[in-house]
Amino acid sequence: MRFTVAQWSPEYGTPTELDDTTGRVEVGVEVPPGEWHGLVPDVDPATDVLFIDGVRRVDANLWIEQAEGRPVLGLAATYAAGAVRSNGAAEIVAAKVERGLFTSAPASDIVTTCGTYAVKATSGQTPEELWLGIQQRMGELEGAVAADQGGATLVVADGPLSHHRHAEGAIHRVVGYVKREHVEYLPSELWDVKYGLGVGRRTPLFLTTTSWSRYSWYVRLATGAGPAEGLVRCEVSGDMDIAAAVRLADRVTATLPRFASAPHKDPRAPENLYPIAGLERELRRRLGDRDVLYRALRRAAVQAA
Repeated sequence: MRFTVAQWSPEYGTPTELDDTTGRVEVGVEVPPGEWHGLVPDVDPATDVLFIDGVRRVDANLWIEQAEGRPVLGLAATYAAGAVRSNGAAEIVAAKVERGLFTSAPASDIVTTCGTYAVKATSGQTPEELWLGIQQRMGELEGAVAADQGGATLVVADGPLSHHRHAEGAIHRVVGYVKREHVEYLPSELWDVKYGLGVGRRTPLFLTTTSWSRYSWYVRLATGAGPAEGLVRCEVSGDMDIAAAVRLADRVTATLPRFASAPHKDPRAPENLYPIAGLERELRRRLGDRDVLYRALRRAAVQAA
């Protein structure tokens, strides 16, 4: 397989945020819309919590040459997933790293001196479609990491729950944790409740249905400079009954504020929880030096030519 490595730095050509769509939203599943108010959980925090997260990076943009026609874009990427368990003390209990060549073109694995980029077929050719392919594989790796860990009372998966396939076997323990979003789920008449939440309080649950269903709610982790600071959205599977979803929402709301980060320690405070921030740093370290990987890919391209 012949290919060339683009000189354009991949950090300038790859999206960093992916919006989802709201679909249908039902806000009266726990409390009627006219009676919405901030709810205080009457449960103890979970003492054994597993935090799951993943990181990904494009090491190089590639042009994969074809027998006929124009070259097809490919992304050489490294991604990792891991877990932190907090049970009296926080400890990284798992970390896995994989490399892949994401493209829709006929291709073969790229073997470099720093490792092999195995072909990961995607359904499209645009940078956004290739990035979604990376996101999907990272979610699958997160699921594999979570499946290897057991026993935690609560599993917090950083990001939307749709990215985490491991929720299927433990829907009563797994919550998706969304630090920021570009979609407004609630109607304007409920914004005062959402943005007026006190620390440690949550909104009532609402049900969102797109290609799948989940119960969501907002939690105020900590105070900040404005009404949106310290506000995060959590979601659990819509396959459980509403009573079970309410119990899980209360347990999560009682648990998460104690992990909220401080501004002098994390630029994404307070939403970036301490265990997740530490896990991200370790996983990024394990991705390897991108400059070294970039040079290894260029040498492999020369050898393939």
